[in-house]
Amino acid sequence: MNTGKSVLLIIGGGVAAYKALLLIRLLKTAGVGVRAVLTAGGAQFVTPLSVGALSGEKVFTDLFDLTDEAEMGHIQLSRAADLVVVAPATADLMAKMAAGLADDLATTLLLATDKDVLIAPAMNVRMWDHAATQANLATLRARGVTVVGPDEGDMACGEYGPGRLAEPEAIFAAIEAALAPRLSDLAGKRIVVTSGPTHEPIDPVRYIANRSSGKQGQAVASALAARGAEVVLVSGPVRLVAPAGVETRKIETAREMLDATLAALPADAVVCAAAVADYRVDGAAEHKLKKADGAGRSLTLVENPDILATVSALPEGQRPRLVVGFAAETQEVIAYAQAKRTRKGCDWIVANDVSQGVFGGDENAVTLIDAKGAEDWPRMGKDAVAEKLAGRIAAALA
Repeated sequence: MNTGKSVLLIIGGGVAAYKALLLIRLLKTAGVGVRAVLTAGGAQFVTPLSVGALSGEKVFTDLFDLTDEAEMGHIQLSRAADLVVVAPATADLMAKMAAGLADDLATTLLLATDKDVLIAPAMNVRMWDHAATQANLATLRARGVTVVGPDEGDMACGEYGPGRLAEPEAIFAAIEAALAPRLSDLAGKRIVVTSGPTHEPIDPVRYIANRSSGKQGQAVASALAARGAEVVLVSGPVRLVAPAGVETRKIETAREMLDATLAALPADAVVCAAAVADYRVDGAAEHKLKKADGAGRSLTLVENPDILATVSALPEGQRPRLVVGFAAETQEVIAYAQAKRTRKGCDWIVANDVSQGVFGGDENAVTLIDAKGAEDWPRMGKDAVAEKLAGRIAAALA
């Protein structure tokens, strides 16, 4: 419980705005104070009267309301709460947040606040999938905004897919976590995280790669840094903004990733979340290969260095206390991952079934495997997976 804490809740426009009323009830029951800002769009779906009745506080709607400014100016309102929550966060609100616009009370508060911000997106699936929305999402995440949802399912518009507002209970749980005292259980620890794919050149314009987005690795790096760790992220080519508070070293190939990882040592732990290409072309061409008329072409592949096994096999005094690998499998996930842990010599393996839309997605379902056995984790957002893994790492290094 976070009795005595307070939240500034910004209610955006959308059919899902009614869920904000349920969220207010959950927060009040938990002893969390709620002041609400209702946007013009939000007021089309819920009323100031209903929001005020549940919150027990005045509802704010107008940037230029002289009475409101006299009682509590918008700058003070933006900083008086312990957390700012936007639910639902529409595509328009997210775009304005990313661009730093301030053309109404809600966006002015978001730009003026010095407190943490949590958003729960809700919109049509095509709007959610649009490149502009995804770019705005990446920008907000990189600035430290916590994102809850969206869920996947039927929508009021008749379409199906990701874009439904997360359930009030899920948003409430994320708020509870955000209001909890900041952990510093990894302060003084140095951790190296590898993330993303590698690109192994065939010639100057072609390469061998895989579908890894780097989202899970970056989430792990951010979660570790949030607990006070000094984090070095060795990242392959990804379309993500580098996480805040983390030293990022960008590479292209597996050999470059190995060199960068070893150069980042010594460290207390290494988390190998990257999807490293197993093979590279033996002697990449200096110039673009041309298609031979009517003939096929053969490429000779050689094995890339095994980063996880190399770090695990370092001699005592050089080997990190904890080495964690990831296993991306499409069948017999647990069996293959357990064999991989033994073969590589690492301490833990985080196994996931990538046949279930994990690559490029925002959710993951993993199994943590160590010397004691296997522990299944429920499907959750990649940020939540990262936070749970960071907690386990903190406990192991304590």
